[in-house]
Amino acid sequence: MSANSTPPRAWQRMLSGRRLDLLDPSPVDVEIEDIAHGLARVARWNGQTKGAIPFNVAQHSLIVETFCGELKPGWPVKWRLAALLHDAPEFVIGDMISPFKAQLGGQYKIIESRLMQAIHLRFGIPAHLPETVERLIKRADQACAYFEAVQLAGFDPQEARKFFGEPKGVTPVTLTAMTTLEAQDAYLKRFAELSEARPAA
Repeated sequence: MSANSTPPRAWQRMLSGRRLDLLDPSPVDVEIEDIAHGLARVARWNGQTKGAIPFNVAQHSLIVETFCGELKPGWPVKWRLAALLHDAPEFVIGDMISPFKAQLGGQYKIIESRLMQAIHLRFGIPAHLPETVERLIKRADQACAYFEAVQLAGFDPQEARKFFGEPKGVTPVTLTAMTTLEAQDAYLKRFAELSEARPAA
């Protein structure tokens, strides 16, 4: 790079006015309104789902958080909040399907991890979750993915079980895609409920 050239822009301007650096994100540039706005506009399954409107990441996240509560009644609120935010980096980097993530490899994981750490710190969650918490969120995530795969993404049950496992310990859901604004409002409402329920520091 020549002395007069500048590095390419690595930040994204949010509707809140924040400028979030994707390579070196700061917790002070993370706003829940931006997250909810973005996730409600990101389609699961690259948009390859049945119905007139795409099934979005905000609605998926709400279901995962609910499943975590069923799998672990009495779970601390901070971990329920972590479950709601489990896909939060996708508000700026999108929802890439697992096979593509595997091909991208390490650099994608580094960027995703840095964003997640900034998000966690912004909302008073440890930057790195305990392994037991990660496992439970993953279990709920896989259960939700199973129902999405069968009901929306064209998988037969046997194929879905192969990739996502048999959902156990959660109430089966019948999925109807929320509109963007419905999902955004529901996400913000649930975030507020969990935040208010957290014990004072």
